[in-house]
Amino acid sequence: MPISTTRRSVWQAGLAQACAVGLGTWAAASARAQQNLHRTSDPAKTLRVLAWPGYADPDVVKAFEAREGARVELSIVGSDEVLRQRLSLVDPVTGGPLFDVLAANTVEIQRLRELNMLAPLALSGLPHAAAQLPRFLRREAIPGITDGGRVYAMPYTYAEMGLIFDRRQISTPPVSVEALWDPALQGRVLAFDGSTHSFSLAAMAQGLSPFQIDATHWGRVTQRLVALRRNVRGFYSLPEESAEMFRRHRVALMFANYGRQQLKLLQDQGMDVGYVVPREGALAWLDCWAITRQARNPELATRWVNHLLSLDSGRLLTRRQGLANTLEEPAGVPASGRLVWLEPVEDEPRRGRLWQRIIAGERPERLVA
Repeated sequence: MPISTTRRSVWQAGLAQACAVGLGTWAAASARAQQNLHRTSDPAKTLRVLAWPGYADPDVVKAFEAREGARVELSIVGSDEVLRQRLSLVDPVTGGPLFDVLAANTVEIQRLRELNMLAPLALSGLPHAAAQLPRFLRREAIPGITDGGRVYAMPYTYAEMGLIFDRRQISTPPVSVEALWDPALQGRVLAFDGSTHSFSLAAMAQGLSPFQIDATHWGRVTQRLVALRRNVRGFYSLPEESAEMFRRHRVALMFANYGRQQLKLLQDQGMDVGYVVPREGALAWLDCWAITRQARNPELATRWVNHLLSLDSGRLLTRRQGLANTLEEPAGVPASGRLVWLEPVEDEPRRGRLWQRIIAGERPERLVA
């Protein structure tokens, strides 16, 4: 079945998100319009934040602004690819990124650290971090966030990418990721519009390494994604977009890139949905806050991270978004299946190029991996 939705541009996706949940916008001018206009215009007192949907709700931002006498310019991303694009833009004054502080998963944190784009954190300015769960206090054991005894990112939230299903259409919970390819569900499946995770998902479905696709398996994995494209109703980028598509198109099954955040969105809208971790396992991410090396006010950025690590902020994140925080154990854990923590992949540009051709509907015989 042909894809029913076209890919949104970065700006359109960001604007749609801002309209839906009031979380800001891509453009700094629109972000300022949503903030208190009486704030100081001093660049050193303006914090430029790059985050994912739901990570910094307006009341959380306003509380920080009121305490610090500062202004927050919030930009939202919907994929790792968009995050990289935004961070590639250069501030003409500092020569660094256009953002002071950002939220990203550990794979992206490692990449940014290796590019010398992140500053080591001043742990003395992060007292809330001391209350994190023991597994997050063992920071050296978390791949990508430390180097040479210095900490470059602070864990914030985590989730597994499970499967969400409509109980009215699927009475027995799916046990395998192969359900996404089930011919009986053709036109009633949603998938995530992201090259890296999509290739990892298709590799896992075939019992292959999700992060290091062997040279002999590229064609096999690519064809599997072509088959997925034919089975899905459409591809989404943002959580709210997925919930709207799920409801409007009477979707039966969705690959939940945002995990329990999407589950909560649908449940809050009255949908009778279930959530499973398939037997092959689920890709899982850990998002962290980090400060860019050329942040205009590192102390203000540090106070922002500490603000988001507070118990109050963590509980708001869990209650509103359904995402786990790093201070309390989640109320529920997957009953089955294993978590496959994200790792760097073998060739991201290659995945990106092939993915664009796949979702554009290019004929399979022309897709040479």
